[in-house]
Amino acid sequence: MAGVSIAWVILIRQVIQTFRDTPHMPDTASVDTQPSVSVILPARNEVGFIEKCLDSLTIQDYSHYEVIAIDDSSEDATGDIIKEYADRYPFIKAVRAQPKPPGWIGKNWACMEGYGVATGELLLFTDSDTTFASHTISSAVSLLLNDRLDALTAMPHIRADDFWTRISLPVISVFLHTRFSPTKVNDPQQKTGYFFGSFYLLRREVYEKAGTHQGVRQEIIEDGALGRKIKDMGYRLRMVNATRMINAVWARDRTTLWDALKRLMVPMYLQSSKVTVGIWCSLAFLLFLPFPFTLLGGIMASEIPGMALLATSASASALAFCGVLIESRLLRINRIYATACPAGGAAILAGFLAGMFMAKRKNAVRWRGRSYTLRDHAQNIRV
Repeated sequence: MAGVSIAWVILIRQVIQTFRDTPHMPDTASVDTQPSVSVILPARNEVGFIEKCLDSLTIQDYSHYEVIAIDDSSEDATGDIIKEYADRYPFIKAVRAQPKPPGWIGKNWACMEGYGVATGELLLFTDSDTTFASHTISSAVSLLLNDRLDALTAMPHIRADDFWTRISLPVISVFLHTRFSPTKVNDPQQKTGYFFGSFYLLRREVYEKAGTHQGVRQEIIEDGALGRKIKDMGYRLRMVNATRMINAVWARDRTTLWDALKRLMVPMYLQSSKVTVGIWCSLAFLLFLPFPFTLLGGIMASEIPGMALLATSASASALAFCGVLIESRLLRINRIYATACPAGGAAILAGFLAGMFMAKRKNAVRWRGRSYTLRDHAQNIRV
């Protein structure tokens, strides 16, 4: 528990440093030329989200862009909505994705279908549950060109609309914001590369030389894999804070949250089961065990070992609560939900454990209405 307290001090320091040192997307654009931009927008069963996304893309102040909206075999009215917008706005192209070939993840295939009809010099990949301020494209292009970058990705403001997401997202974000910290991504000496799926802009030739989505066709977390690949190839990649411009949804309800947690753990387990089990045990000590150990220490407080356990566990619990409280503030989630961080930690551990068991059995992971056999989707991910 003393070690857990030290670990939380380090994590809190890293979170604060990350948000302090991460560059922000500029609010204004200053560029002499405006290269053509193709926004590639895959969508599958997105009724209730796709309209808001397209609405925000129709009001962009950039003068030379197109939106490629791909209906990825939706089972609801998503395709009809896309066609309606394409009929109203000439710069929106409606694409009906062909059936997914064997060995492809659905979203990756939809991105390839969109790329096939895109004409832009720059490609902007995004998700259909994301919305943008009117100057987002112009600001991003300006930053990419002025700083001579090859690729740019942006941290969005992540909405948390249900109880379980609100208590678990701040907990897991502590680790995501340190593991994939912009300070690491932006450092050419660091190997960390990552794309936020809700927004990554890159030059067309860079995307093609990196193998397009064909090169990551079996990756369950394709945005992270593509970002890592581009960083490994020596291209200039930058991650910025765009929480004032971009809003995204990570999990929409309990079901999608559960699927998202399993999805995060599966590729790590397929790459190294022993390391992944070790990570899970470490997370158990960090996220959950300090709280029951504090209660146990209180029960045993009449003896010296109990007093020591109480002191160290209470310290670890307080620091864990402080870390989650800081992250909740950064995510704009009401701090009252931070009081439920033990339940949030337990939910994360349960989801990760389910993902490991799923990978161990070589079962199928379900994502956006499709099931993928894990045997066919082993991944190369650094842990």
